[in-house]
Amino acid sequence: MSDVLVVYKKNFEAVHDASLDIITTELQRCSEELGGLRLDIRARERVRRADFIGRDLVIVLGGDGTLTSISHNIDATTPVMGVNSHPREDDPEGSFGFYMDSNVETFAQDVRRALAGTAIVNNLPRLQAIIDSTSGNRFTTDPAMNDLLIANTHQYAPSKYHLRRGEKKCEQQSSGLLFSTWLGQGAWLNHALGIEELASLKSKVSAEDTEGHYFVVARDLPHEVRTETPWAWMDWTKAATTITSDMHRGYVVPDGWDEVHFNRGATITVNTEAPRLRLLTFRKTMAEKLAN
Repeated sequence: MSDVLVVYKKNFEAVHDASLDIITTELQRCSEELGGLRLDIRARERVRRADFIGRDLVIVLGGDGTLTSISHNIDATTPVMGVNSHPREDDPEGSFGFYMDSNVETFAQDVRRALAGTAIVNNLPRLQAIIDSTSGNRFTTDPAMNDLLIANTHQYAPSKYHLRRGEKKCEQQSSGLLFSTWLGQGAWLNHALGIEELASLKSKVSAEDTEGHYFVVARDLPHEVRTETPWAWMDWTKAATTITSDMHRGYVVPDGWDEVHFNRGATITVNTEAPRLRLLTFRKTMAEKLAN
């Protein structure tokens, strides 16, 4: 018997409710065919970490935001499949759903492949930030699929920090440091950089590096500082990035969701050593989807 959890987007729009009805009916058919599924269905707003433990498959119904909002609850061994409940191809107001490789029309065949273990497995690297407070406490943020922001909690104030990567050190201020995975470049990174800057940054990328490297950008940095310390302005790197805060109060925000606050003197280290996400696709790998 397979243990399946469905997490769905609930915002009282009929299209999402209709999609939920379709996949629930199909899962009941699968249960009859396979001799039983243990099935739990939870709204995104009501799901908890304990709901994900011991699952053979997690199905996320919604858009990319639905997946990123709950993905930190999913460990590295649990397969997860994304089902777009409102595809943009059907409605301009729908979701692009980059990570959602299934939809209600392909779900019947896709879920059978997922349950049979014949889907494409993408082990996606995720970002994490380790915060060491001045009082000696250490804690790690939730893993981020797309991007991670470190900034002053007061957005009208500059983010001041001492930046270090290996032997390289500098002191600077910006409107915040943005970190992005290779697949997360389609999210915030595209909006933080101009076309030429993004092209320059991506020119450093080689295919074999996309697993353990990440992008880092200091937002709104003065032009003279970009020239003096180019590695601290924008970079594609696998080395951990460490900052020591010179802000009265700052925060780390993984994937635009939960904020983790820190005070002046705290040290924050960002790397790609977070548990990976075991995302299933059915026609192309995630790398192939990004290339297209």
